Amino acid sequence: MPWGGKDLLAVAGYRTTWGAGGFETQSFDYDAEVVKRLDAAGAVLIAKLSMGALAQNDGWFGGRTRNPWNPAQGSSGSSAGSASATSAGCVGFSIGTETLGSISSPSTRCGVTGLRPSFGLVPRTGAMALSWSMDKIGPITRSVEDCAIVLNAIYGQDGHDLSVQPAAFNPDLTMDIHKLKVGYIKSSFDEPKMPEPGANDTEQRAAQRKLQYDRQVYDYQYAKKSLTVLKEMGIELVPMEMPKFPFSSLTPMLEAEAAAAFDSLTVSGRDALLTGQTPGDWPNTFRVARMYSAVDYINASRARTLALAQMTEAFAPFDVIVTSGQGTQLTATNLCGQPAVIVPNGVRGDDAPGAATQGGNSNGGPGTPLSLTFLAPLYQDAKAVALAHAYQVKTGFHLLHPKLA
Repeated sequence: MPWGGKDLLAVAGYRTTWGAGGFETQSFDYDAEVVKRLDAAGAVLIAKLSMGALAQNDGWFGGRTRNPWNPAQGSSGSSAGSASATSAGCVGFSIGTETLGSISSPSTRCGVTGLRPSFGLVPRTGAMALSWSMDKIGPITRSVEDCAIVLNAIYGQDGHDLSVQPAAFNPDLTMDIHKLKVGYIKSSFDEPKMPEPGANDTEQRAAQRKLQYDRQVYDYQYAKKSLTVLKEMGIELVPMEMPKFPFSSLTPMLEAEAAAAFDSLTVSGRDALLTGQTPGDWPNTFRVARMYSAVDYINASRARTLALAQMTEAFAPFDVIVTSGQGTQLTATNLCGQPAVIVPNGVRGDDAPGAATQGGNSNGGPGTPLSLTFLAPLYQDAKAVALAHAYQVKTGFHLLHPKLA
């Protein structure tokens, strides 16, 4: 089966550019472990796929990777080419990575299925490091079944990446899903409420707030319908919420680790070669992160231990947790390592509100996909896979494809 790899996986004899200016001709004399395992399984690597520069968004040194459903939009990132190429049918499957949304977001934008495995399930040997304590490698495919096949070929210890645990991945797509204890993040399925106007609101801001609300209301019908479908499947859904913990305050740990990984780039001045140079792009983030104190990092690490304990407790009553959005759960599960399966959940109609614009890029709007996410406790990836597969077979949204010219 032909596949494509995110261009942070080393492949001997070929360029591995990390999507970044200054690395256009970089190459290594070895293969990443996942490449070796897929070779052994009989898969044929036919392409290195574009990625956001040093794993940020969908902009790379050659431009922006596009969403096949709407080429005016970027594909989101940073596994930009992996999701886009899979959606467009250029490859049978692809490999992406996620640190804080880089499988989840492009899978949603491009209407494909992504599996972000538990932290420490797949070896990262031979892959670019962004955050040693958060990076995860996983498949992006058209179906959950394909994700399970690919993950089965690449997981497990390799003796080099010492973060990988001796955990099993034994998916059973024929299991009785009615035996699963399933929760859902209630707030992610709540009907949207119009935000209160600000004290210094302008007419333009009020109009933008109204359009954002209209988008949320439109998308709500898909989220609400997904709960109805799960109940029709005989799934008993128990409401739950993420722990009330300031997860976002811990993300500077990621920035500090990324700054350490690319410190030579910063101190040498070669960060000026990167395409993105805005305040939110890596060069400036790396410079700021060098100012974080050791005391701050250690206290954040201690707080992360508390977050792990609270997330473990919150997930303990459930085999699978369903959520319609990214929000807090995306940050929480990436910090704490829980797996996620992201599946297509319909396509917006021609009556959908216009796309939202963020940083010169747009998302949503008529004719673009939505997604549903299935979470699970650490190393219980197979249970999320089983329920996501059953939902996908019931709905058939993975059989929809972009209309390519």
